[in-house]
Amino acid sequence: MPSSVAQLHPRYTRSESLGDEITELYGFITAATYDLLVKIREFDREGLWKLEGICSCAHWLNWKCGIGMNAGREKVRVANALADLAKISEAFRLGEISYSKVRAITRVATPHNEDYLLMIAQHGTAHHVESLVRGYRRAERLNDEDVASQQFNSRSLTYRWDDDGSLLSRRIATR
Repeated sequence: MPSSVAQLHPRYTRSESLGDEITELYGFITAATYDLLVKIREFDREGLWKLEGICSCAHWLNWKCGIGMNAGREKVRVANALADLAKISEAFRLGEISYSKVRAITRVATPHNEDYLLMIAQHGTAHHVESLVRGYRRAERLNDEDVASQQFNSRSLTYRWDDDGSLLSRRIATR
């Protein structure tokens, strides 16, 4: 940006400087989060969390690290999912994609679709990635023959005659 514009808008220089500091720090946090998840995966797989009264690795994280149970379960799930997703794992390790994006794509990622999902994560916002994953999961459910068969078999139609002679019907379709 030309210096004349920076002089006209002094907040621009401060905004750019602080913005750079924030993104650099977040890159470090992302890399540290990757390291944390690698250790959580090892801790979980070796069952090192198993102590009297502790039900799961997430429970241990809640007790020892103050992580909420839902967040703890997600960290364990993501940590274990990354073991089979080398490209996503490496991009996360390098701080190229955020934990939010990794958390979302590991819900549907396999070694077969990993390249596509990684490309989306590298170019889209976290909101965009989460929306894509929601749509992907919905499409998977719609294509599942067992789910379709269960929906078909659980359909029903009930009817009755109202006091005024009207026919009232109610269709019940489960999702």
